[in-house]
Amino acid sequence: MANKTALITGATGGLGMEFVKLHAKNGDNLVLVGRNPQKLAQLEETITQRYQVDVLTIAVDFAQFDAAEQIFAKLQETKTTKIDYLINNAGLGGLGTFIERTSEQDINMATVNMITPTKLLKLILPQMVEREQGHILNVSSAAALIPGPLQAEYFATKAYLTSLSNALWYELKDTGVTVTALMPGAMDTGFIEAGGLTGTKIFANAGSPKKVAAKAYQAMLAGKLNVFAGFSNWQTPFVGMMPLVPKKQMMSFIADIQSKDQPK
Repeated sequence: MANKTALITGATGGLGMEFVKLHAKNGDNLVLVGRNPQKLAQLEETITQRYQVDVLTIAVDFAQFDAAEQIFAKLQETKTTKIDYLINNAGLGGLGTFIERTSEQDINMATVNMITPTKLLKLILPQMVEREQGHILNVSSAAALIPGPLQAEYFATKAYLTSLSNALWYELKDTGVTVTALMPGAMDTGFIEAGGLTGTKIFANAGSPKKVAAKAYQAMLAGKLNVFAGFSNWQTPFVGMMPLVPKKQMMSFIADIQSKDQPK
């Protein structure tokens, strides 16, 4: 069987790095996308030495409006024209009320979480459909299921990504190409610090990105519509009930678990 090439964004840490290792263990090739050239170079060296696979790195900031075009241009330049798996993992959060956060912060978040993944899909999907094979995993969040006070835009961007993913799954169901939405719970990754979420109740018992990645990767290969991962036994049924709870009550709960713990 020919090697499969996966393009993974946000590849240098947390969940992204777990996807990288899972794919490389199969002896398959990688296109690694991230913001930090030094971290990408270190990861490339580690992966190539450990797994003897081909690795292409692309350093780009997902908050740039033309980030997707930069990635696609690099693929064409290096003749990496066959992407078998696209894992849209890069994401950006940020704590604070809508009026407290700056327009720049919110525009960057919208670009990272919605615009760049959408543009990547536009650029890569047609080639998958033409070959009648391909798998896409869009990393959303359980936040997609409800409004999220104190992270209003983050929750909204993930609702967009999940809705888009599900609609594409249906549109592509006879093409040989699948689109899966991953909706994980809170995970112990660099997302916590980057989003200013340290000390919030929602991340007090953050799960393992390794376990989430393993479940999500298999769900992607199986072409599932949605996959939920990273929840404790008691949290799993609660997540399923979230859309059924009265919205005002749910928003009060979400605001509470995203508030910073106050010193005693």
